[in-house]
Amino acid sequence: MKIDKKLKINNNVLRFNKTLSQNFDSHVKKSVPFYEISHEITTELSKFFLKDNSRYYDLGCSTGTLIEKIEKKKKKKKKKLKKKKKKKLKNKKKKKKKKKIIFKKERLNDFQFKKSDLITSLYTIQFIKPSYRQDLFNKIYKSLNWGGAFIIFEKIRGNDARFQDILNFLYFDFKKKIGKLSSEDIINKEKSLRGILDPFTINANKDFLKRAGFKDFMPICQYLCFIGFLAIK
Repeated sequence: MKIDKKLKINNNVLRFNKTLSQNFDSHVKKSVPFYEISHEITTELSKFFLKDNSRYYDLGCSTGTLIEKIEKKKKKKKKKLKKKKKKKLKNKKKKKKKKKIIFKKERLNDFQFKKSDLITSLYTIQFIKPSYRQDLFNKIYKSLNWGGAFIIFEKIRGNDARFQDILNFLYFDFKKKIGKLSSEDIINKEKSLRGILDPFTINANKDFLKRAGFKDFMPICQYLCFIGFLAIK
């Protein structure tokens, strides 16, 4: 399985200092409900689409935690093979001498995707400028082989002002209770994301998928203002 990781996000580049990078996984759990569950769901879903010769893109991989989980899951699956078959696979792998994981530090709107069986984007596209988003969805759809999948988790807005207020209040309660953040921390975080984080509604995200060409997609998880979709080409 060949794995390409994207570290930059379009024109909005997420920059991590050394301290934040080391503590990113624990930090993000305080802000994103069901963060670990979204990883678990994605990891389990990957088994339906990845083969030994598959190419997999993880857009905005941050510390690479998700990719590590998927790779471990793949290795566990291989252990269940018969010894003879496993030996055959090892010999085949030695002959090819291909790198399994490739890191790419590149803007998504400039990146040229190759054919792939799985593309994941967990809480990434919400940081991309709206004017570039449809083009990215189009490129993702075009890149996938027939039967390939796109798994996306995004922060979303409410359908109107009333729903947005409800989502905001409950989300802030989550940050206080689970994330143990103070009111000042929450407000400062919101200010720091102005002009950077721009989530869309559920219907708007569905429209992105439809316009790209996806006909088969469904929600796989939602908690307050965060939702995940599985789209199959």
